[in-house]
Amino acid sequence: MNGTLPPRVAVLIPCHNEAVTIAAVVGDFRRQLPDAAVYVFDNRSSDDTARIAAAAGAEVRSVTLLGKGNVVRRMFADVEADVYVMADGDGTYDAGAAGMLVDKLLAESLDMVVGSRVSEEAAAYRSGHRLGNAMLTHSVGFLFGSTFTDMLSGYRVFSRRYAKSFPANATGFEIETELTVHALQQRMPVAEVATRYGARPEGSASKLNTWRDGLRVLLTIFNLYKSEKPLAFYSLAFSLCSAAAVILAVPIFEVYFQTGLVPRIPTAMLCTGLVLLGVILLACGLVLDTVTRGRKEAKRLAYLSIPAPARGGRRQ
Repeated sequence: MNGTLPPRVAVLIPCHNEAVTIAAVVGDFRRQLPDAAVYVFDNRSSDDTARIAAAAGAEVRSVTLLGKGNVVRRMFADVEADVYVMADGDGTYDAGAAGMLVDKLLAESLDMVVGSRVSEEAAAYRSGHRLGNAMLTHSVGFLFGSTFTDMLSGYRVFSRRYAKSFPANATGFEIETELTVHALQQRMPVAEVATRYGARPEGSASKLNTWRDGLRVLLTIFNLYKSEKPLAFYSLAFSLCSAAAVILAVPIFEVYFQTGLVPRIPTAMLCTGLVLLGVILLACGLVLDTVTRGRKEAKRLAYLSIPAPARGGRRQ
């Protein structure tokens, strides 16, 4: 007899040295989502994170490659579920909002719901991080389309078809940028819900470095723009080369029209080289654009091969 089963929900918690907070985080999510399986992916912790998480009732798995991006890759590959709830193990995200985020994803058949951070505590969300997040979010919005206000939030809910079609190329904290761009590039149905964001408890230290991680995110945006929009990227390079060649060539033509001579041979050769370089870059953009379209279609087919999430659950 055909019937339906409730959707399988998995809570995924990436951790590195979170012994101070992990027990409370696991306990909170188990209370808020009693039917969900809670997984803690321990990323080479040197403290008792793994043991404490297991004692709190989580299924603990180890990831030896250091970096949050590597952990997310393993989480999506190893865990089988219909809905994935991802949150950091530092105790800053509100587990009480998890049910609401899951319900929204299922009710509206979404592929990702981002829990945007709202906090009045200065220690929880420093002004430098707020400014950097806003700048990076607007940069991604300008390049790929604006949908989110908090691109770097680590509190997200995903559908199965999102998780299983996500390539996960990032290795570190720039993974949130890649998660966002993947949804925008595939034009997935997504949403954003404001959630409370708190400060780390005393004795818990942040792994973030404002300048280092901000630079890595900027480099990720640059690389994603180059790989996902090659025609636009290389067309810009072609335009810069052509503009430089024209500016350098103006004095040469002025002298030529006045005297009929071309005394600046090295500059003329440089202008010719810049034009040729620009044409080569434009040709690269055209070729790579065709390749990128094929890659996007392959990812789209992988995405469409999995049914959309639905509140009614899955068939037996």
